[in-house]
Amino acid sequence: MKIETLKQLFTHSVRKWSKRTALSMFERESMTYGEMADRVAYVSELLSGAGIAPGDKVVLLSSSMPNWGVCYFAAVNAGMVIVPILPDFSGAELDKIITHSEAKALCVSDKLYTKLSAETIGRMNIVIRTKNLGVLNRTCEEHVAPAEPKPEDLAAIIYTSGTTSTPKGVMLTHRALTIQVELCYDMQNVDEEDIFLSILPLAHTYECSLGLLLPISHGSQVVYLDRPPTASALMPAFKKVRPTIILSVPLIMEKVYRSQVKGRFTKTKFMAAIYSVGIFRKLLHRIAGVAMKKLFGGRVRFFGIGGAKADSETERFMREAHFPYAIGYGLTETAPLLYGAVPSKTRYQAVGYPALHVEGRLINQNPETGEGELVVKTPCIMEGYYKNPKATAEAFTEDGWFRTKDLCVFDKKGYLVIKGRANNMIVGASGENIYPEEIESVINTHTLVTESIVVADKGTLVALVELDKEKLEERLSEFKDNVSAKYDEIMREIRDYVNSRVGKFARVSQVEEQKEGFEKTPTMKIKRFLYRRDK
Repeated sequence: MKIETLKQLFTHSVRKWSKRTALSMFERESMTYGEMADRVAYVSELLSGAGIAPGDKVVLLSSSMPNWGVCYFAAVNAGMVIVPILPDFSGAELDKIITHSEAKALCVSDKLYTKLSAETIGRMNIVIRTKNLGVLNRTCEEHVAPAEPKPEDLAAIIYTSGTTSTPKGVMLTHRALTIQVELCYDMQNVDEEDIFLSILPLAHTYECSLGLLLPISHGSQVVYLDRPPTASALMPAFKKVRPTIILSVPLIMEKVYRSQVKGRFTKTKFMAAIYSVGIFRKLLHRIAGVAMKKLFGGRVRFFGIGGAKADSETERFMREAHFPYAIGYGLTETAPLLYGAVPSKTRYQAVGYPALHVEGRLINQNPETGEGELVVKTPCIMEGYYKNPKATAEAFTEDGWFRTKDLCVFDKKGYLVIKGRANNMIVGASGENIYPEEIESVINTHTLVTESIVVADKGTLVALVELDKEKLEERLSEFKDNVSAKYDEIMREIRDYVNSRVGKFARVSQVEEQKEGFEKTPTMKIKRFLYRRDK
């Protein structure tokens, strides 16, 4: 049987793995596939009994938990359209998105419920509490029969996080999402013995497609944390869950590398000197890699990294440590996976090869560098942006290829290498293309820097940096009588550190501390448009 809808996917899994554990909360509740099916049927009936018809929108606004998946499948199985929203939007943004979606029902967690206005709540036919699936509010008692979804039917509207503009609602069909599961499995097989530890928001397409739909389709178990994925929360979970698959963003491994590896190996001048020698660094990384695999529970076979480019130093560590990391690249509009590389096929600082059914080419290439914008064709492409035909038309070339707006090259082995976002590229004084992301990846390797962005300012490059407050205070505490001069010296140190590691045209003229931290999107990406200076 060819699976072409999410209902078919779910039904197949329930029949095959009814008694196996499907979803669980770390050290708390768990449910089998059969129990999940009962809950899905119950919530579907609640929605239908409140006048929610096939094609109507159901907002899912909740932290990650087993009932998130229940509410997701309850809507799509009945032919309704699920609208997962990232929890980190502000209350005003949430109200705006929910209004734009024209949703008639809401599945919401307790904490996020308090962020919504009374007007938004009042417009809903029904409001369901994700914690226990209880009804918080109902304004309609009309019963509407559910419908069997078709492959071409809209399954989900997913709002982008808005790094450069207002969030847009990406429309994905049942066919697009089920094919996405197929191409993910083609790249990395999973089975009923796999245990996923979910640490990213489920409303992010990356986590939803690869961390929920993929494992559910093959009988795997998914375990959720009820707290942010800090080191203190992750360590006991790794030890007890012993996951085989983890999906992550670069920042998590970067923090582990800087604090647990680089931080320890550069504590003293003697250790730093040894660590700076390639052969010794590789040996230390191999030793650290063995310890890290044990730290992660000893069974991790796939540590997926997506959402942003991996820091060069961190990736070098993972390679030399023989840690089973994988790289994935895609966009919400493509459901999301386009290119990737499994642990045995990764290449340093390259994204990977095209997923099954995906075609990619470069347009508007620079004849000297070969860099161009990546455009793609994939059966997982969105139907368009909800109620935004202008943005939809702009997202495609005249011959129907989707514009990723990422500037890329292909290496000698055909692997995709991302240089940076087209919108972020800076044209230098001599006309050269400068990619701030590449400079930032160098800046972020400095021990005092947490995050950074590079902006153009009157023909020069300025680095805005968020510093590690604790480490900065340690450095400054030694100079109580001349803190200001020492602080200026540290800024120059960071500047010189960067400029010694980048090309001539990528050198920064100044480093400025972003003392309040950067304002970010719900997917924790810096809102670059807020910090532009050459406008």
